[in-house]
Amino acid sequence: MAWIILGIAVCTEIVWALSLKWAAGKATVWAAMVPIFLSFVNMGLLALAMRGIAAGTAYAVWTGLGAVGVIIGGTILFGERISTVQAMFMALIVIGVIGTKLTAQG
Repeated sequence: MAWIILGIAVCTEIVWALSLKWAAGKATVWAAMVPIFLSFVNMGLLALAMRGIAAGTAYAVWTGLGAVGVIIGGTILFGERISTVQAMFMALIVIGVIGTKLTAQG
């Protein structure tokens, strides 16, 4: 169950980071509230996942997949570009996360 919660936390992390850029473009109080709200949800989910997963493992998966997701989301939503080299390093992050998950205890 902790891994499912961590997966949801990763998704929330991606939406949170992308909402920062979105909110910066809107410059309204309501738009600013979205990333603030998501930040609390995000941290709560990460903390909940850490009840069943070692802190280092959970944090590595959360940050790694979050970073890759934000890069992909930025490309799709905001037209940001990624190079072939960046894509290769993103693949290494995903491989690292898979290895971390496969060798994690708990």
